[in-house]
Amino acid sequence: MPVPSEYGRASAKFYDYLVDARDTANLWSTHVTYTMTQSVFQVFRRRLSTEEGIAFANALPICLRALFITDWNINEEKKKFESREAMTKEVRMLRANHNFSTDTAIQDVAQALRRHIDELHFDKLLSELPKGAADFWKP
Repeated sequence: MPVPSEYGRASAKFYDYLVDARDTANLWSTHVTYTMTQSVFQVFRRRLSTEEGIAFANALPICLRALFITDWNINEEKKKFESREAMTKEVRMLRANHNFSTDTAIQDVAQALRRHIDELHFDKLLSELPKGAADFWKP
């Protein structure tokens, strides 16, 4: 069986996402966008069980899937969904001196991400996750 195209084009698709998210957030660099995306993912996954997180990751393109699970401390205390403002403050805590996430970071990542996934599958999955998950990913 040949290598699935999802793997063969993974880097190009990841860069396509980074450029899209960069432009959506009006940022100047894909490096800054990477940190913003990583941080948004970490804030979201702190509110999921390991099982829920793996289900969520499986709805993502391969490189974003890897970014979502990278450095995950599965023993970290699970948090509750809060206001977008409170969670955006949490987004900015990752590498705080080098984190230039926007005031709309969660929304920016959500908008860009939705252009790179199967939205029907994604929304169905979100409806099965804890209360607040679907709101988190509203563009």
